[in-house]
Amino acid sequence: MEFKGSMVALVTPFTEHGVDEWKLAELVEFQIKNGTQGIIPCGTTGESPTLSHEEHDRVIEIVVDTSKRRVPVIAGTGSNSTSEAIRLTRHAQDAGADAALVVTPYYNKPTQKGLYLHFRAVADSVKIPIILYNIEGRCARNIDTETVKKLAKDCKNIVGVKEASGSLNQMQAVKEACGKKFALISGDDALTVPLIKLGGVGVISVVANIIPKETAEVVNLMLKGKVKEAEAKQEKLLPLIKAMFIETNPIPVKTACGLMGICSPKVRLPMCEMEPANLEKLKKILRDYKLIK
Repeated sequence: MEFKGSMVALVTPFTEHGVDEWKLAELVEFQIKNGTQGIIPCGTTGESPTLSHEEHDRVIEIVVDTSKRRVPVIAGTGSNSTSEAIRLTRHAQDAGADAALVVTPYYNKPTQKGLYLHFRAVADSVKIPIILYNIEGRCARNIDTETVKKLAKDCKNIVGVKEASGSLNQMQAVKEACGKKFALISGDDALTVPLIKLGGVGVISVVANIIPKETAEVVNLMLKGKVKEAEAKQEKLLPLIKAMFIETNPIPVKTACGLMGICSPKVRLPMCEMEPANLEKLKKILRDYKLIK
């Protein structure tokens, strides 16, 4: 199975009492209907740090069951505890996920050797493909290119990386080091077009939660080699993409989902409601794009 195209880092809809399971299934249908080519539950945008293990497992199960193999499900299963990441990844495999997205262990700041041993232990514990998730800004550690290369060589089921380092130089180095078959995926909506120019295969997107069709159009144009058309469409979307990060993700995108009637804007502490001034900025941009009145 290929992991490419426009893939969404799906929000997790909440009620006052827990995960809104009915709405979660509806969101999956909404994404597939609008051209999204992969669903990623329980990532950063899905507020995985505040999900209980029971909720985490259930979210993955619902997304897998709803998708019905129409698009790949890449379950977020990372942790700063290797044993916990293994348990989550094994559950994702048992639930029928097509792959797992495993983030760099956060807070404990492992060495490159520690990162290698962590990812290898997770990969060795399952048969499903593993996609590394490199986001130093949240995890305090970068996965160095040599470490990615060694993991790709030593672990046959480590098949790609979601790159959110912000460094196109590093992304190019990873592509050159790991070869054509290793999937280089953008973790930053604003860098999707330049990353695909470097040989990337798509994006795991935040903004696709609210504009899945438009995000898919940009990625599909790039993958077809229609660069100028893709760049023109991406240029028009950039103010909206930037608006998704005027406060910490997923606060703006979840707020936008609420304003657009996609799902509840409710986030869990320590995430909180947007500051009034930023909320007004977000509303203006959504109005500019005719996403709200």
